[in-house]
Amino acid sequence: MAKEVGPRLGRGSLLLQKMQKDEAMTEILPSMGQNLRVIVVGASGGIGRSFVKTLANSNQVSQIYALSREAESYDSAKVTSHYFDLTSEPSIQAAATKLSATGGFDLCILATGLLQGQGITPEKNLRALSFEALQQSFMINTFGPAITAKYFLPLLRRDRKVVLAALSARVGSISDNRIGGWYAYRASKAALNMLIKTLSIEVARRFKNTLIVGLHPGTVDTDLSKPFQRNVPDGKLFSPEYSVSKLLGVIDVLKPEDSGSLFAWDGKQIPF
Repeated sequence: MAKEVGPRLGRGSLLLQKMQKDEAMTEILPSMGQNLRVIVVGASGGIGRSFVKTLANSNQVSQIYALSREAESYDSAKVTSHYFDLTSEPSIQAAATKLSATGGFDLCILATGLLQGQGITPEKNLRALSFEALQQSFMINTFGPAITAKYFLPLLRRDRKVVLAALSARVGSISDNRIGGWYAYRASKAALNMLIKTLSIEVARRFKNTLIVGLHPGTVDTDLSKPFQRNVPDGKLFSPEYSVSKLLGVIDVLKPEDSGSLFAWDGKQIPF
């Protein structure tokens, strides 16, 4: 007979251990405390939807407001869906007014972006550039997030670490641009990065606990990346769930001195 090692655990102790393990697994943002209230803008997109579902599974999160032009239903009672048009300032302001009546928020994620669609595709050269592509790219990738920040930043609480994070892109880095192309997308994301930096400077003067950052999710298996996935190296095409889990890990370790920067999914800072 094999020798028994260690104390024997009763059924109750085993159940307690399992509960503690499950609780630890759902502690996705340890640095931000409990009863977190979250806003996800662009909740109907591949990454935004995954943010909502992942956060809803965390015992740290008490409420999530999922904002998009396609109001969806969710299995979790924590999630409230609201109509939101990123291209309309009245719609953005109306959503902010509605949410302001519910209390302060801990985390606001702007999970929006446009690379192609609506009659535009990434440009391979200058001849392909058009006013339409620039207008649409800047509207979704720059103007919308900027105006959203204008109205949503006042919704964040001030007594502990809070984060406003916008999905940006490595190709928006001017210093990292080595192959050219993709004029409208690169320029609109570079402009977003400048807005993030500028906003972080203003906010830091009054609210040291409020962090403003850009996040690069990697190449994620969503509709946005599908036409370009054949060029992605093996192991570098991420599921939305994997990318979101990594980005939440980045958010968790952010410090005040990180505000105004762009971080990749692996936690590495990307130079502007």
